Amino acid sequence: MINFKPNESIVYPAHGVGKILEIEEQEVAGHKLELFVITFEQDKMTLRVPTNKVDSVGMRKLSDKSVVEDALATLKGRARVKRTMWSRRAQEYEQKINSGDLISIAEVVRDLFRSERQPEQSYSERQLYEAALDRMAREIAAVEETSTEAASAKIEDILQKAAAKAKPTEAA
Repeated sequence: MINFKPNESIVYPAHGVGKILEIEEQEVAGHKLELFVITFEQDKMTLRVPTNKVDSVGMRKLSDKSVVEDALATLKGRARVKRTMWSRRAQEYEQKINSGDLISIAEVVRDLFRSERQPEQSYSERQLYEAALDRMAREIAAVEETSTEAASAKIEDILQKAAAKAKPTEAA
C-alpha cells in the first residue's frame, strides 16, 4: 500500500488532482474507519476515501517528471481515430480520461485536438477534449509547480506545432 500524507497532492482517477487535507477517523455502523479527506479546489469538492480502499479506487501519487515527458511526447504523435461509431469512441475516451493514467489522457487530448485549419468539432467532442485537456493540465501543473493555465498553454502549443509539422504543404 502506498503511504499518503496530509498536504500531499494526489491523483484520484475520476476527479483528477486533489490534495489530502487530513486523515480522520469516523465510526460508521459500529466500525472505526480511517479516511483520507481529499479536497479538489477546482471543483469545490471534498471527498472522503477509506484508507483501505486507496488501491481499489486507483488513487495514486502524482506522476514523476519522466511520465510527464512521455505524456507530452505522446501529444506529438499522429492522432489515431478509429472508424467506429462516435458513441463507442466517446465511451473509450471517457474511460481513458477516468483511468487517471496520464499517457491515456494525453492520447485523448491528441486524438481530439483540432487546429484552426481542421473542421469544427461537435459539442460532445469539444466537451471530451476540454475534460481531457483540463485533467492533463492540472496534473502537469502540480508536477511542474506552475499554474493550470500555463500547463494548458504548454500542451496546446505542442499540439499546434505538431499539427503545423504534419501538413506543412497545405495552405490555410
